[in-house]
Amino acid sequence: MHAITIPEPGGPEALVWDEVPDPVPGEGEVLVEVTAGAVNRADILQRQGFYDPPPGTPPYPGLECSGRIAEIGTGVSGWSVGDEVCALLSGGGYAEKVVVPAGQLLPVPEGVGLRQAAALPEVTCTVWSNVFMIAHLRPGETLLVHGGSSGIGTMAIQLAKAVGARVAVTAGTQEKLDRCAELGADILVNYRERDFVEEVRKATDGAGADVILDNMGAKYLERNVKALAVNGRLAIIGMQGGVKGELNIGALLAKRGAISATSLRARPLEEKAAIVAAVREHVWPLFTGGHLRPVIDRELPMRDAATAHRVVEDSGHIGKVLLIAPQGA
Repeated sequence: MHAITIPEPGGPEALVWDEVPDPVPGEGEVLVEVTAGAVNRADILQRQGFYDPPPGTPPYPGLECSGRIAEIGTGVSGWSVGDEVCALLSGGGYAEKVVVPAGQLLPVPEGVGLRQAAALPEVTCTVWSNVFMIAHLRPGETLLVHGGSSGIGTMAIQLAKAVGARVAVTAGTQEKLDRCAELGADILVNYRERDFVEEVRKATDGAGADVILDNMGAKYLERNVKALAVNGRLAIIGMQGGVKGELNIGALLAKRGAISATSLRARPLEEKAAIVAAVREHVWPLFTGGHLRPVIDRELPMRDAATAHRVVEDSGHIGKVLLIAPQGA
């Protein structure tokens, strides 16, 4: 088969479409013939040499894909050859085939095309596990989403609105804020022009955000604590703004606040399977009737992964950027 390889870490040009050995499913795994994959920030870090895949994971980037089951390993039940699926991966999605633990498979949701389903596993699992399983967002509460027009952000808006929450977002252009509004965002903050702490407080009569989903890390840590409501929960899922920040424990105590920080890729198989099962139970039914939808910026041939990386690195996208495998074209 062919896959995107990284012979040497570097810029987007480090991504090489090359012939590699075919993967073989082991016990509890299935082989998926990939229709499409999607680009995530973690893929960029891996290409740069900063985020090695977990042991036993394919060395090719790609944390999610869609496709058809081509082969089933021993000990797998509930799936058949030919089933159309999407999958949460630890790596290997930028390829024509990938082996997936059966617990990380999802059926293509109703009303979503097979190619478009590649945009869903990472964002739905990330948002559901952090905003709902850990931070316990409830109806009537306010969720602040940083990077509201990203793949994660566009899904967080939709899921929060589906459960009856109010949503505030930050983004860097009016176009991105307009797209967030179309998805249901209530409070729109251009972070280049306005202070999100002040704007969220103003919009909530001084209360603040009950839950904050943060992709920035250190850069926003102090201001996120200021923006929290009493009993607020800050969920950190990224470090685009750095890894070391100063935390005022007194301010956090005054808010009776909680901070969680998680990643998805390196979790044990059992934890990922539990998250995937929860997403299938709680999120997948919301696609029926169009209550949720994947937000896709563009689709590019998988061999042009370098172009896709440039788009994501430049934040020149809204929603997800997909990579279409040759058999999915």
